[in-house]
Amino acid sequence: MSNLPDKPASAAVAAFLKQVESLPQVRPASGRRGRLIFAVDATASRQPTWDRACRLQGEMFLATGDLGGLAVQMAYYRGFMEFAATPFLTDSAELTRRMTGVQCLGGQTQIQRVLEHALAETKRERVNALVFVGDAVEEAADPLCHLAGQLGLHGTPVFVFHEGGNPVVADIFRQLARVSGGAYAPFDSGSANALRDLLRAVAVYAAGGRQALARLPGGVARQIAGQLPAPKS
Repeated sequence: MSNLPDKPASAAVAAFLKQVESLPQVRPASGRRGRLIFAVDATASRQPTWDRACRLQGEMFLATGDLGGLAVQMAYYRGFMEFAATPFLTDSAELTRRMTGVQCLGGQTQIQRVLEHALAETKRERVNALVFVGDAVEEAADPLCHLAGQLGLHGTPVFVFHEGGNPVVADIFRQLARVSGGAYAPFDSGSANALRDLLRAVAVYAAGGRQALARLPGGVARQIAGQLPAPKS
């Protein structure tokens, strides 16, 4: 995977969406909804992004309605070793209700728990994508990459959305995306549109695969390529 150069958030989002378009085709089994885990760092610094995600998550459901729908599980960590996950939900209003009851609390990152949880879920029943939104890594990179690689072997790509400009964090997040067969994208904390476009694109991919993403309205999803593995012949 080639690293994305530094660029404005809108351009980086466009590049990410083109890269997602190059992913191998995956579709849920006939008659099944796509399954997506939406994991967010809910430590103290994350409250503005958490609030933004609460408002935008409905976009994922709307974007996949004609593809058979989407089942989304919200997962988060916060405070002192607190980790929680909802059931897989198919109703945006119910997911919003659960999310709005959560307040961010100070604590260290628990990305390893996110990856372990996603791996356990996909071993039970295929998870088509893991989305992680965060701004920091306070854990060793190698164990995280090992887990991300296992997710890749199970066909669950990790899509990492990085808020903030820390280059060390960016490097680790890129590695997690690469070894899982997913993608990395930075986004501007002030741009709700950036996060909306990213969530919509991955939701469409999880629900209907690369071909469905290519039909996503607007030109953004057709503008960029390169970061992700090329489709297998």
